[in-house]
Amino acid sequence: MPFKIEARREMSRRLLFASPLLALVLTVLTGFVLFAAMGHDPVAALYHFGIAPLLSLYGLSELMVKAAPLILIGVGLAVGFRANVWNIGAEGQLTLGAVAAGGVGLMFWGEEGFWVLPLMCGAAVAAGMAYAAIPAFLKTRFEVNEILTSLMLTYVGTLFLSALVYGPLKDPAGFNFPQSRMFTDSALLPIVLEGTRLHAGTVVVILVAAAAWVLMSFTIVGFQIRVLGQAPAAARYAGFHRKRLIWLCLLLSGGLAGLAGAFEVAGPIGQLIPVITPGYGFTAIIVAFLGRLHPLGIVLSGLLIALSYIGGENAQVEVGLPQAVTGVFQGLLLFFLLGSDFLVRYRVRMRARPIMRPT
Repeated sequence: MPFKIEARREMSRRLLFASPLLALVLTVLTGFVLFAAMGHDPVAALYHFGIAPLLSLYGLSELMVKAAPLILIGVGLAVGFRANVWNIGAEGQLTLGAVAAGGVGLMFWGEEGFWVLPLMCGAAVAAGMAYAAIPAFLKTRFEVNEILTSLMLTYVGTLFLSALVYGPLKDPAGFNFPQSRMFTDSALLPIVLEGTRLHAGTVVVILVAAAAWVLMSFTIVGFQIRVLGQAPAAARYAGFHRKRLIWLCLLLSGGLAGLAGAFEVAGPIGQLIPVITPGYGFTAIIVAFLGRLHPLGIVLSGLLIALSYIGGENAQVEVGLPQAVTGVFQGLLLFFLLGSDFLVRYRVRMRARPIMRPT
């Protein structure tokens, strides 16, 4: 090959943190070309996709509603990723959290009490942690790859939810639709901005991100997690408990994913349905890496990815773009982010051609 790839001796931290911005610019430019190739006005399409949703108070509130589960899950995943613990099954843990929260809400259906909502959230966290405990046990006991186990359990959780809403939890007065009863007021998150869907869960999400920043930056546990991910041999030499940290990372990410499920069913949805999210558990992986695995960066990246959801819906209505444009934009963003990171860490050089000596 005429090229060779070699690692850079030193990575520029400035370039490392600027690469998400470069990836965003390249995504927008590619979207411009893509929209033009599809026969749409690219300027109008990009306007309705990325700018119009930000021009109203309702649009901004919807941005926070969409970003809340992404940030919550992304923060939990990022803690594990910093330790090289790869929980890919947050979607399943979110689903089990939603099922647990919905089960509690339906159990006390019709009862009024301030304790119903906290009980739902507690059940959701416990369910998410219990579901994440399965790959944690298999990883620490048998060294089974947590990527595979957590991912496969996602489909089990989704089918479990479908079995419930098509069966015992189906609304008897719902005309045979696969959905539960609508939750009563005591099982719904309070609205913090009248006339919008902005709920109290968004405030909790910001507090969780701040708490995760403190955990990772100023505590011994956060230091141990970082060392385990960057230098496993040094972690062993220092006597850090690897298995204990794996359990901590998986249970934390599972619990936060379960809480995100509770916020969805007790917030915008208000009941159990066969599909809780459009794949927030998987999209949160992009959010975590786009935010540089830093809790505060994840808040910004969560807002950006949430804008792709809202902008995609708005562009469908205003410009006639297909529904798949949201997934295309998210995929392009991840592709360019990985490419930018690669060039930050490695350089591409031309191989020196051998000198041909006359015989």
